[in-house]
Amino acid sequence: MSANIYRHEFRSRLPSVAIWSLAQAILLIFYFSFFPSLADEAALMNEMMERFPAEMRAAFGLDKMDLSTVLGYFSLCFLFAQLCLAVQASTYGVGLVSGEEIERTADFLLSKPVSRTQVLTSKLLAALTGLALTGLAVWASSYAAIELFRGQRPYDGQVLRLVLLSVPIFQMFFLSVGLAISLLVKRMRSVTPYALGLAFGMYVLSAFSGVLGDVKLELITPFKHLDAAALVQSGAYNLPLVALNVSVSLVSLAAGYWLYVRRDIPAVA
Repeated sequence: MSANIYRHEFRSRLPSVAIWSLAQAILLIFYFSFFPSLADEAALMNEMMERFPAEMRAAFGLDKMDLSTVLGYFSLCFLFAQLCLAVQASTYGVGLVSGEEIERTADFLLSKPVSRTQVLTSKLLAALTGLALTGLAVWASSYAAIELFRGQRPYDGQVLRLVLLSVPIFQMFFLSVGLAISLLVKRMRSVTPYALGLAFGMYVLSAFSGVLGDVKLELITPFKHLDAAALVQSGAYNLPLVALNVSVSLVSLAAGYWLYVRRDIPAVA
């Protein structure tokens, strides 16, 4: 690892990390602020949910949620937080090395006395540090939202910790897959379409998996590997799906290193 590259990359990401962290805190606290009024009308809420089409409930995981409970409602809020986490991690992954290629500064960086492996490791650690800070913001704002608005309603703290422990696993999937995708593309003009395509594509696959039921799309998408609603319902991880998630992340990361070391970096004419 190169300390100079790490510091430069981390500092350049700090504004983005601050914005994403603040956005996550606002999102979780805002959505959870509706919980007291909804929980007071628990029977009416559950009756209303039953009137929605079964396909719609399945698409959003509402068939697994009891919105009158603290963790049941939190799992709905957490789904929106996951979508933001996916976009952030995908953006960091896709832009990890392609950003310099787009700006035509990659050859200048590689002219320094550091190996490509050191460059990629430094960049990866800086991105992981930024994602970890956002993850801590999700933890803090989740506890803050629940304690502010749950009133006297109880919840299982162990299950909540399991849900929040899924955050780094979830982030790592999109970071590593985003990196692999960026290195498979010969010439990238913009990071955003690929990052959004990866994040929202995985979310859409998750929704289709819920609607279609018998189609095993959950084998593809981390929104099913680490489904907060299913986790709250069962109180445990689906270990085969989590193992699949981690395996895809590790393979994508290894592929990213292999591709980057062998990549033909265009020089500025």
